[in-house]
Amino acid sequence: MSPREKKLLIFFAAAGFLILNFLAIGLFKSKRLEVGLQRDQARQKLKTAEMFRASSEQVMDEMEWLAQHEPEPADNQDIQTQLQQLCEREARTAGLTIKTQKPLQTDTTGQYYHRAKIQLTVSGDEKDLYEWFDRLNIPEQFRIASSIRISPNKEDDTKIDCTATIEQWFVPVPAI
Repeated sequence: MSPREKKLLIFFAAAGFLILNFLAIGLFKSKRLEVGLQRDQARQKLKTAEMFRASSEQVMDEMEWLAQHEPEPADNQDIQTQLQQLCEREARTAGLTIKTQKPLQTDTTGQYYHRAKIQLTVSGDEKDLYEWFDRLNIPEQFRIASSIRISPNKEDDTKIDCTATIEQWFVPVPAI
């Protein structure tokens, strides 16, 4: 081989060596980046697991409470009727006058619980109204007054008119 061919061969060998080094470095960097990303994901999973472990005691308490107080599965119409009767009975007991009652559409968007709703307009003394709410708002029975609108009575200044939406959470009967 001539000296010129030897130089050309050395040049191509050096160029090939440099190209292979650049490819190896690029591959190394991409693998390093991938490993770093996996490491960050693993750290995030670890933090999430530690957070769940730290809050597990509270969650266990809530699950135990729920197991003790969860209502039996019931039909929507039965719950709606029971809620209406309860609201009427408690309003009479509290000395309130029921002006209107309106059963509302049952909320079935919940995955485990549905909500029966009734909207009532009552009139009476402020103290009686608060006692009525106290009798209706019972978390252990999954019942609350979710919306309350109070206004003065137009005929009697000593009375209050109130429009309230009372909700009852319940477990629906499984579809067969």
